[in-house]
Amino acid sequence: MLKKGNETNKLLFTTGMAWLFDAMDVGMLSFIIAALKSEWNLNETQMGWIGSVSSIGMAIGAILFGILADYFGRKDILIITLLLFSIATGFSAFTTSYALFLILRFFVGAGLGGELPVASTLVSESVPVKSRGKIVVLLESFWAGGWIIAAVISYFVIPSWGWRVALLISALPVFYALYLRYGLKENSIAQNKRIAKQSSLKENLLNLWSSQYYKTTIMLWTVWFMVVFSYYGMFLWLPSVVILKGYGLMHSFGYTLIMTLAQLPGYFAAAWLIEKWGRKWVLTIFLTGTAISALGFGSASTLFSLLFFGILLSFFNLGAWGALYAYSPEQYPTTMRASGTGIAAGIGRLGGILGPLMVGKMITKQYSFTFIFIIFCVAIMLAVLVIIILGKETKNTKLE
Repeated sequence: MLKKGNETNKLLFTTGMAWLFDAMDVGMLSFIIAALKSEWNLNETQMGWIGSVSSIGMAIGAILFGILADYFGRKDILIITLLLFSIATGFSAFTTSYALFLILRFFVGAGLGGELPVASTLVSESVPVKSRGKIVVLLESFWAGGWIIAAVISYFVIPSWGWRVALLISALPVFYALYLRYGLKENSIAQNKRIAKQSSLKENLLNLWSSQYYKTTIMLWTVWFMVVFSYYGMFLWLPSVVILKGYGLMHSFGYTLIMTLAQLPGYFAAAWLIEKWGRKWVLTIFLTGTAISALGFGSASTLFSLLFFGILLSFFNLGAWGALYAYSPEQYPTTMRASGTGIAAGIGRLGGILGPLMVGKMITKQYSFTFIFIIFCVAIMLAVLVIIILGKETKNTKLE
């Protein structure tokens, strides 16, 4: 375990930068979808599929690389996932067809989906117990930094130089992966335990549903599904929803940038509260705030209400994400921690497939945004209910 503060900070920054690059890609995609609509004459269903095929890749990547991380180590798999999404993003900048763009987005999603649970597991195993939750939430806060950079790049680059240049910028993390090869260290204690007690895939899957863990597994799978379903349904459509509410492309990018800035204080608030109130209640409160904000955003009829509820939506939703990433790895022992977290994230990504597609279909059939966001509100409150009933508090719990 890392005992020195500077070592913990170095680990946080090193893995956090990988997290930031992931967020840049996801954040930029929401703006690129809006740009591709006019350039490739896409309808709402085709726009929805761009987000959904990324989520299909993320589902497979989270499960596959989560399992591999329990066998080959967190560090090596983290580097592979970063390389995969960076290279696929670079290639996608040169595509001229919708079909090829979808194929490459699948591989980008696989890299992204694998990187996130592996990174959070690595950090969870390597920091002091008393600050573990705070550190993992701060790791997740790099996601907000990536979204903000994505919004800035999209606002200034896409209108002048096009979405291809934006994607090439997003592919630069391929060089960072080379740095990780030498600059990142895996916790040797956790690594030795994992090797000594290495379980088979069949054993890990059975253990998820053993009498000791089945309630935890039901809780995590449900929460991940509902949170990812609502997040990708709402945030991948955010610039497009603003446009469909009557504002131009440039205004949409600018307003989304303002909303995105609220992600950082959301993370910092969750990081501060998570060691005081505990993981379970911080996650519950921030998800409840997300549900209420979604309802307000969907029914917003003025610019002020649109920005107000959009800011609250970013604040609460991304704070909840930070708490979820801190909470998930603490549910399972070392030998099945990465695979358990990865499979839960993979189940969640199935919701990420459904969310963007549902919004596209419902917009095509002229359902109101109020009705669409009511669905997200209900989904999030279902997750809250499951956490309250089945969730256990893991604050100050020493990882096995």
